[in-house]
Amino acid sequence: MKTVPPWLERFHAEAPSVSVPPPLHRLADRGRPAAVLILFGEGPDGPDLLLIERAATLSKHAGQPAFPGGGIDPGDAGPVGAALREAAEETGLDPAGVDVLATLPELYLTRSGYRVTPVAGWWREPTEVFAGDPAEVASVARVPIAELVEPANRLNVRTPSGFAGPAFRAGGMLVWGFTAGLLDQLLEVGGWSRPWDTTRVEDLPPDVLDLAARG
Repeated sequence: MKTVPPWLERFHAEAPSVSVPPPLHRLADRGRPAAVLILFGEGPDGPDLLLIERAATLSKHAGQPAFPGGGIDPGDAGPVGAALREAAEETGLDPAGVDVLATLPELYLTRSGYRVTPVAGWWREPTEVFAGDPAEVASVARVPIAELVEPANRLNVRTPSGFAGPAFRAGGMLVWGFTAGLLDQLLEVGGWSRPWDTTRVEDLPPDVLDLAARG
């Protein structure tokens, strides 16, 4: 069993029992397989998670905060290899310093058609990170868990369709959509969540809507 710091022990123990929220169940064997890396580290401001902000010029998910990741290629040998490779390409991290803790259940993103496997890891030996490919990644941030769970930083955002889902204002970003929904669940599993005003609902800002409309 891999050694993790005390604050990560509950997540490490509970991760294998994480379930798939009903909206993200895959109803058919379709869509391109992909993987994302949920990377827990211990930074200058305490326990944190690694997030990227996608470039505004992308045709899909433009400008959105996300976990590092992407499609699974034939040479990846599965989700773990893909998550580590994509994270290295997007953020410059060294995969040798990452201990993989768990592979979570596959999630299906209806809008993009991806079948996404989250891979959770402990950043045992952190390295400097940066936007590896500016055409795909606008910025990289280590976002403290304390900032994510601060009640003042939590809200629900509503899309033009009327759907409202969890969101976070953290790391200088508005984290919403698939990434925020997964974060919400992970923070509960790890025992870090704090009570917040779940009735707080705001419309998705116009500039975010404009980028989201691209795909």
